[in-house]
Amino acid sequence: MTTDLVIGMAGAGGDGVIAAGEALMTAAARGGYRAMMAKSYGPQIRGGESSFRLRIGTGEILNAGAMLDIAVALNWDDFLRFGAELPVDGRTTVVHDPAQDARQNPLPLEGISPAETVAVPVAEMARASAGTEKAKNTVVLGLLAGWLGLPPDGLMAGLRKRFARKHPEVLAGAERAFDAGLAFAQVHPLRDDRRLSAAAPPPSPRWLADGNEMCAAAALVAGCEFFGGYPITPSSEIMHFLGREIWKYGGIVLQAEDEIAGIGAVIGASFAGRKAMTATSGPGMSLKSEMLGLATIAEVPLVCVNVQRGGPSTGIPTKSEQSDLFQAAFSAHGDAVRPVLAPVSVADTCRITIEAFNIAEQFQTPVILLSDADIAQRKEVVDPIDAGAFPIVDRRAPNERELEHYARFQITESGVSPISHPGIEDGTFLASGIEHNEHGAPTASGDVHARMNEKRIRKIAPLKARRDLFSTEGDRDAPVGLISWGSVAGVASEATAIARREGVQLKLLVPRLLYPVSEEVYEDFFASVRAGLVVEQSHQGQLFRIIRMFVDVPRGLESLARSGSNPITVHDVLDRVRQMVMTFQRQRVPQEEPTLG
Repeated sequence: MTTDLVIGMAGAGGDGVIAAGEALMTAAARGGYRAMMAKSYGPQIRGGESSFRLRIGTGEILNAGAMLDIAVALNWDDFLRFGAELPVDGRTTVVHDPAQDARQNPLPLEGISPAETVAVPVAEMARASAGTEKAKNTVVLGLLAGWLGLPPDGLMAGLRKRFARKHPEVLAGAERAFDAGLAFAQVHPLRDDRRLSAAAPPPSPRWLADGNEMCAAAALVAGCEFFGGYPITPSSEIMHFLGREIWKYGGIVLQAEDEIAGIGAVIGASFAGRKAMTATSGPGMSLKSEMLGLATIAEVPLVCVNVQRGGPSTGIPTKSEQSDLFQAAFSAHGDAVRPVLAPVSVADTCRITIEAFNIAEQFQTPVILLSDADIAQRKEVVDPIDAGAFPIVDRRAPNERELEHYARFQITESGVSPISHPGIEDGTFLASGIEHNEHGAPTASGDVHARMNEKRIRKIAPLKARRDLFSTEGDRDAPVGLISWGSVAGVASEATAIARREGVQLKLLVPRLLYPVSEEVYEDFFASVRAGLVVEQSHQGQLFRIIRMFVDVPRGLESLARSGSNPITVHDVLDRVRQMVMTFQRQRVPQEEPTLG
């Protein structure tokens, strides 16, 4: 038996691969297990191959795993297209349908001999039991239920829910297909026992959620009343969720004609006194840049979510990457500083989304929330979240005295000025994209421009003291340090735990606030560090470079960076850490031997 298992499956469009993965997630959650499922799709706009990598365990799960324990290839052409996302080695049990591959060699895994190969006529079983090959995924669910020891009742409950609106015969066929897979597994047990150990029942039912759903739900908790945007992979689910739910709370969703109009409407809604947000991905962020500049100079609060994907341009729209950090921090003409936040998991997305709204309202600024396709679209089993435990911040409105001679952009000690909105008597002001004095009147004065730049940047400075927007793990005085952010932080966290169990003195810093850079936090972290890694999913190592712009880093700090579609694994991090520790040992100067005489 095992306490941790990674399953990968791939097939063509229509094979129901993702549905099968989500059914396994549901069964795992009902059985008390922790689980995380990463989805991946081909680059096609419609159709094409799809896959999932699902990790199930009895303990905490920080990432979706690396090497597959069980690989299910409904056909090899589709499976192999995912490359490093579905890695197979000598410990993997490979399940395949021999009838779906015309090759003489049914296992096109060059240089690899899997631990076990199981040929299952999945398509034939689906036709015989359900009358259609569309039931292939349900046959696989029966196989996995039998081999892994997952409770069949949990999977069947998921199937009944999924087919509740279908003709009764469709559900009956699915049940027969599931039973066929279960019977095959019982007659053909795996040589290597892959059954999961029993999980302790949770004190309360856990949730199944993805990052986009969590972001949208958290926006409602924060008080969001307006969403303006345009559909773009992989952020569209945020708009879909709010389109279903926001009206229940008196809010509005506007699907605009393009990305620019979407954020323009958000600025208008915020100017009118409503908490507002938009969501997009890299190409949409490029289009929104000018409007973000308007929100900066007009000091209009808003949240802009960027669910990062592979770039540049259209890039790889269905794959995750962390390569928009430079864009988030620096893609503004003029001297503009915008807070940039990033969650590290589905559950963390709730807190960081609420923080984004709070910061936007408190400091009257656009805030960029950098999610990524991995967090946004992966499913996680999470503990219930008490939404009432989060403090909610609202913008500072002018009082009666301030309204007597209202100066919207008054230069205050904090840099934050009271903000009015249409309908407040004596609170009328001009908000435009041109430089202005304290009352909003346009000006070309160099002196005023300098003071307003200083005001807008100074008001953000207190954010850098927010140590609660950083987390640390490990030994405070460790000589080796890791820094990681976003979805890759879970990989670094697991690597840290393993290395420390091996006796390595190691610590990890995970920033949720990426910009402005908190120099003191990094300097404190680096105080004991002789060597380290910044682990991130971008070719240039963008956080690594930004930290070096602002902080005097140790000479031994290096970048572990990789383009999207090439996952960074726990073993990649551990290998580099072990090399650094060995370098320490080689650098030790041997003591002189005593003279004999």
